[in-house]
Amino acid sequence: MEDGLLTKADQPQRWQVVLQEVKKTCYIALPMVVVTVSQNLLRVASMSMVGHLGELELAGTAVATSLTNVTGFSLLFGMASALETLCGQAYGAGQYTKLSTYTYGAIISLIIVCFPISILWIYVDKLLILLGQDPLISAEARKFSVWLIPTLFPYAILQLITRYLQSQSLIFPMLWSSIAVLVIHVPVCWALVFKLGLGNAGAALAIGISYTLNVIFLGIYMYRSKDCEKTRVTCSGDVLPSIKEFFHFGIPSAAMICLEWWSYEIVILLSGLLPNPQLETSVLSICLTIATLHYFIPYSLGAAASTRVANELGAGNPDAAKVALLAVFVLGVMEVIIASATLFCFRSVLGYAFGNEKELVDYVKEITLLICFSISADTVQAILSGVARGSGWQHIGAYINLGSYYLAGIPMALILGFVVHLKGVGLWCGLINGSVAQCILLTLVTYFTNWEKQAIMARQRMFKDENSLEE
Repeated sequence: MEDGLLTKADQPQRWQVVLQEVKKTCYIALPMVVVTVSQNLLRVASMSMVGHLGELELAGTAVATSLTNVTGFSLLFGMASALETLCGQAYGAGQYTKLSTYTYGAIISLIIVCFPISILWIYVDKLLILLGQDPLISAEARKFSVWLIPTLFPYAILQLITRYLQSQSLIFPMLWSSIAVLVIHVPVCWALVFKLGLGNAGAALAIGISYTLNVIFLGIYMYRSKDCEKTRVTCSGDVLPSIKEFFHFGIPSAAMICLEWWSYEIVILLSGLLPNPQLETSVLSICLTIATLHYFIPYSLGAAASTRVANELGAGNPDAAKVALLAVFVLGVMEVIIASATLFCFRSVLGYAFGNEKELVDYVKEITLLICFSISADTVQAILSGVARGSGWQHIGAYINLGSYYLAGIPMALILGFVVHLKGVGLWCGLINGSVAQCILLTLVTYFTNWEKQAIMARQRMFKDENSLEE
């Protein structure tokens, strides 16, 4: 009887803890939406200006953008996620100097990775011609890609600084910096593209300038702010050993993100083989655009989950890590219900945002319900992928993404699109099949995770130097 009373009395307190965690999650997730959108809008704004130069320039830039995303930016973005594990757990464990050590090691690592990517981009025209692309479009794509090479280095450093600050819940400096850079980027890009007549090379150069400015702004904040005083140290001899640890988490982190990212690009390419490829490719590109725009929100929730879970595991609080996961899921469910309901209500007019052709508008209306399913699955997997990064089991996530998309998703897309003749709808259904499989597997792994063991492993990882000294 008394136990029952105690349980009932504890419930309000338990929900109060969850509510407090929801507030902490919102403090990270909501500004992160603005940060992520602002950083991605740099490339969108440049693409928009190139669109006014002519069809050849736009086609070359579009092909180059897709290829550079697949071969470069996705890889750097994924590898940088290793710091969500290392810096997040180090901050939770109170090992503040390790945040700078890990960040310096990661910067050295990604700068090395940028060089082979740069060589690939120099010869991108030959690769495109080999894949059957038009030589004129390939030449324009190479021009844009070569001028985009200087962007790789500040982009890599920016992603690492973002994770360094995110692990300490220092989100607002990134917010203000990203907004300021976006405001500067638009006139700079316009001047380089039109005033100086650099064309798509000017658009690429503007992106590099903007990422560099963002790195400078955040670098000044890191070295001047009192908020970073505990975690700010000079480069030391501990950096080189940290590189091995960075690659240990960075390679599976990149595999997790790239395997999923590439599957969508593959399906868009496959749509070009369907009857009426112009319509099918356009509609699937619209689906991808809508899903990507929405993905910024669950990705930010996943970033919050990663930060809070990593901090609590590093601090040795497995129960608090579980509460953080519950809080993020509450927010995720609320958000996806609102987003899906809004999309479905406006399905009849949604297509007009992308064109006036009735055939296109009707097709978008038909496929909107599938987009709603897609963004629901995206929300679940983005949150659980954040938990994976915070916990440090990215290698499991990489295997899950490989199986979900390349053994389930893409084969099903091929069957539904080309064998059952559902065309673009079938291709997108295949991707949804992959997303659902991914969600189920990530949910099972998360459910059966031994949080106490994860907390012990995080503490051992952070204090291994001290333990070895004691031994």
